[in-house]
Amino acid sequence: MLRMSVIHRLAAGWLLDHLSFINQCGYEIHDSFAQCRRVTLNASVPSGDRCTTSTCATAYLSTDDPTPAPGDAVETEGKTGKTRYVFREEFFDILKPHIITVPQEQLWQGGSQVSLTEAEASSSGVQHQEGTKGGAGDLVASVRKKRKRKCVFNQGELDALEYHTKIRELIWEGTLHLVQEGLKSGFLHCTTTKLSCSKSVVPGHVGCGLAELCEMAKQFPAINDSDHQAVHAIDDEASIPEQDLLSCVTENNSNYAKMVELMGQKYLVPPKSSFLLSDVSCLQPLLNYKKKYDVIVMDPPWENKSVKRSNRYGHLSSWQIKQIPVSALAAPNCLVVTWVTNRQKHLRFVKDELYPHWSVKTLAEWHWVKITRSGEFVLPLDSSHKKPYEVLVLGRVQGSIEEALRKSDDVLPIPDHKLIVSVPCSLHSHKPPLTEVLAEFIKPDVECLELFARNLQPGWTSWGNEVLKFQHIDYFTVLQDEN
Repeated sequence: MLRMSVIHRLAAGWLLDHLSFINQCGYEIHDSFAQCRRVTLNASVPSGDRCTTSTCATAYLSTDDPTPAPGDAVETEGKTGKTRYVFREEFFDILKPHIITVPQEQLWQGGSQVSLTEAEASSSGVQHQEGTKGGAGDLVASVRKKRKRKCVFNQGELDALEYHTKIRELIWEGTLHLVQEGLKSGFLHCTTTKLSCSKSVVPGHVGCGLAELCEMAKQFPAINDSDHQAVHAIDDEASIPEQDLLSCVTENNSNYAKMVELMGQKYLVPPKSSFLLSDVSCLQPLLNYKKKYDVIVMDPPWENKSVKRSNRYGHLSSWQIKQIPVSALAAPNCLVVTWVTNRQKHLRFVKDELYPHWSVKTLAEWHWVKITRSGEFVLPLDSSHKKPYEVLVLGRVQGSIEEALRKSDDVLPIPDHKLIVSVPCSLHSHKPPLTEVLAEFIKPDVECLELFARNLQPGWTSWGNEVLKFQHIDYFTVLQDEN
């Protein structure tokens, strides 16, 4: 299956088309099932749980027929039509920046920057003098007019600003070159007319969420690992046994997408993909799967103040993240990629504690730069609150010299300071695909794993307590229905 997400490749990095990648993942369902049976997962729900509409979980292989009543069998004999789904384009309609920048700060104009020296002066109350290091003195007057801040910079902000100062030119120049290529090819569209942007409506799902379902699963009777299968394959004719979605890895080995229903919600499973729906306390089924992975990508739910305030999703402490059994999952010379927020505390933790704990040697830092469809940064590059980029830390598991040499044959070394530039999805934390980008640095047909995943990919195993989140049918639309 050919999946193209890279639109342009330059020395600075890659310009990606996230939407195109999703829609080339093969979301085509062949309605040729002989029978589809609903299975009920009985589970008591703790008082105060957010799941108030039902006290049971249901799971079954589904056609596009209306949802049957609990316990009903659905006969679908004779169906041979196919339905193709595509991801809703409006979730990538990022037509203008979230915060409009003044003209001198726009990508095409060069932009001004807040220097570390100025920040330190602001923090200490010392008057900033002209002629500071890096030529920032000429910018101070305009910066102060633009950004009057009463509170002082704390140490975390000073650290973040120091890091930003080091990588700013790299981000600016690399993004400029990639955007220029995107405009030349017509992938990006620069316009001076006012763009009307209709806000994407995120589906409001009734009933329990996936994370709550994982909590409910902990109340199921304990399963003897020696008697329980490690994997369940989604078949056309067999229903999904009770508890299997939550107690073993589920595979779709076919060349077509499958539909899975959980608690009244439908999810699309792409071809040649596998997943485990569980939280960090229930990782044993992934270990029982007995696969060793050559690529492990993870997007941990980092702990921070905004997460605590919003309660949008659960977070893990640094100690909990260190307990992820990466060493048991990784093949020799495994490429490990970790998404990191712009907090320097987390970046230092990954490089100085987490990777050494997993015997991973840090090799490179890349940056994902988020732009609009017209090629502007989604946020001002020098914003003091949020930046238009995120960090990826790449490293390799260290093994014996012989293993490293054997595995590194015909594989390019990981370069430092590369950019991945793309129009971001408006859905929270839907990261761009790395499959085609990483393909340059790994051998073909390797085993790939995503930890803390919220979506599935062909050829990958995915794990997380919201692993099916962006597979929900409401995020897709039917392109065609052939009978």
